[in-house]
Amino acid sequence: MQDMQTVFNEIREMKKEMKGIREMYKDALSQTDDYADIVEKAKELRDKKKQIELKVQNSMGKSYERFEDLKSEVLANEELLNDIAITSLMDGKTVEVVDEYSNKYEPSYVVKFKKTNEIKTEDNK
Repeated sequence: MQDMQTVFNEIREMKKEMKGIREMYKDALSQTDDYADIVEKAKELRDKKKQIELKVQNSMGKSYERFEDLKSEVLANEELLNDIAITSLMDGKTVEVVDEYSNKYEPSYVVKFKKTNEIKTEDNK
């Protein structure tokens, strides 16, 4: 198995290459005749769509407010479920839930890396 640092470095290099190709692609698109017009029309349609959505949301009143409340509660409970699953896993317990149809669900774990705010000095090269 390759070590993490090697794979991390390869990913960074591929992302740099992708960035260059993406810039070339955007440049080529901008030089295409109809592209700017189509982008503008799409923006106008998105704005019109948003206006219609807001109009319908306002006409639904309390029902739509309840929808928004439920959406927030679901997000909070999903985060709580994730925390419980991680804690149970760390305690060596089986992590599984069952729905009303007796379908079993097991967790899917994802590891992401984010840049730290650590300042590089001579001591910690």
